[in-house]
Amino acid sequence: MREKLRRDAQPAFVLHSYAYRETSLIVEAYTRDHGRVALMARGARRPKSALRGVLLSFQPLLLSWSGRGELGTLTRAEWRGAYCPLKGEALICGFYLNELLLKLLARDDPHEQLFLVYEETLAALADDGERAAVLRRFEMCLLRELGYAVILDRDVERGSPVAREESYVYVVERGPVGAAGAPRNGVELSGQTLLDMQSGVFTSAATQQQSKLLMRTLINHCLGNQVLHTRQLLRDLQEL
Repeated sequence: MREKLRRDAQPAFVLHSYAYRETSLIVEAYTRDHGRVALMARGARRPKSALRGVLLSFQPLLLSWSGRGELGTLTRAEWRGAYCPLKGEALICGFYLNELLLKLLARDDPHEQLFLVYEETLAALADDGERAAVLRRFEMCLLRELGYAVILDRDVERGSPVAREESYVYVVERGPVGAAGAPRNGVELSGQTLLDMQSGVFTSAATQQQSKLLMRTLINHCLGNQVLHTRQLLRDLQEL
């Protein structure tokens, strides 16, 4: 009989949880050193369970668990510091981040840098910063961690640096090419937008609009047939 693996005091966030049997929960957690893991929290739904007020999204936690295979058993959960609660649209943005991680990250595949960026992104959303810019930066980091290189600084066809005043078409799985003679199935955007994205600057209205369309296209490509429900919810809120 193989000995159970134990993980102790692992920095983590809850991405999603759902009921299991009468009193327990299955928790999808994002951990710093082990990536996305699924854990069974026995008795977590009981009224007097110490876990009821702990296993909530966006709270910085320390999780301990044991077991082998796809489903571990949670043995301990505690707060690892204060957190700023997300409210209103920022809360929906937070759930959008969680849905991206759930649908795009493989289990047990650690991305320590992405974990740190996720934590910083939650703090930025709580501070009521420019949410569009915050989301774009996270999306770009996520794609890099997935191995999808988002080329922004050069024309992939000519090999020349992107020029601010020129127009380009971003072709999925290739990158930006000069608009003249480019395929019609790409995303049209300016050189200024590409360079703004490269620098992480999203102050221009044109850059905000074009970068949003580009990232949506690239993420949809990675998702395949999966649907992002929080994206539709954000769209509905913005139309109210």
